[in-house]
Amino acid sequence: MRLLIHKSPLPFDIVHHSNLEVCRADLGEPKSLQEVCASVDCVVHFAGVLFAPLPERFLPKTNVDYVKNLVSAARDAGVRKFVLISFPHVEGETDPDHRATGRLDRPSRVIHFRTRLEAENYLLEACRDAAMTPVVFRAGIVYGPGIKLIQAARWMLRHRLMAIWKKPTWAHLIALPDFLSALRSVIENQTASGIYQIADDCPITLQDFLDQLADHFGFSRPWRLPAPVFHIAGFSVEVAALILGRAAPLNRDIVRAGMTSCVADTSRMKRELLPTLTYPTIQQGLSLL
Repeated sequence: MRLLIHKSPLPFDIVHHSNLEVCRADLGEPKSLQEVCASVDCVVHFAGVLFAPLPERFLPKTNVDYVKNLVSAARDAGVRKFVLISFPHVEGETDPDHRATGRLDRPSRVIHFRTRLEAENYLLEACRDAAMTPVVFRAGIVYGPGIKLIQAARWMLRHRLMAIWKKPTWAHLIALPDFLSALRSVIENQTASGIYQIADDCPITLQDFLDQLADHFGFSRPWRLPAPVFHIAGFSVEVAALILGRAAPLNRDIVRAGMTSCVADTSRMKRELLPTLTYPTIQQGLSLL
């Protein structure tokens, strides 16, 4: 099988068995995508831009227009399967009693979620009368060795800079090895199509997750601060990034996204992709860190 795995704006990584070929392409230039999609069996797309100011300006382009360009190029090139990496958060607020079930009609006030949901809908509609099989791979928060989110959390915990709001926020995790096993299964499974929600067996609150990370690393637990502090921080960092012309490690939309509870219904994943997880809870998964 020949895969095109797209994980950042540039370059594309085209993986053919054990050989790695690298081609240059621009998601904003549809013509440049034709060559990289040629002779490819499956496209896995999880590129995006997040840490920048003014998300209302760039996310419609990076989360929607770029996906449209690549989907069109892949469909025209005869690609057999297109896997769009997404997340259960696109359904908005969910919890253990009201889980995300794969709905496509729950627009969120969070721009990142809303634009990704639009991209999901476009992929499914574009493949309706085409030979290309669409897969929406909604993954929970991925943790494991080398994951930047965990590396940043560890650095902040070490320097006593980590803080979290007081209101409990549900989070659904997935260990990196299980994420990769599920992704491999959805690529190789000839009948896999539609929406899959990928997460472990035990959702926890974000506050509990960070406390367990702190305990595991041997650091003090995060500060508990009022929610408005984080909204002010997101706005301030975004303004500073605009003035200085730098990346924004935090912005208003990231704060709103972080405060959105998310719990997924993983029953379809268990039936068709990954019946048993190697790391079913964070307690087992901490051994990876």
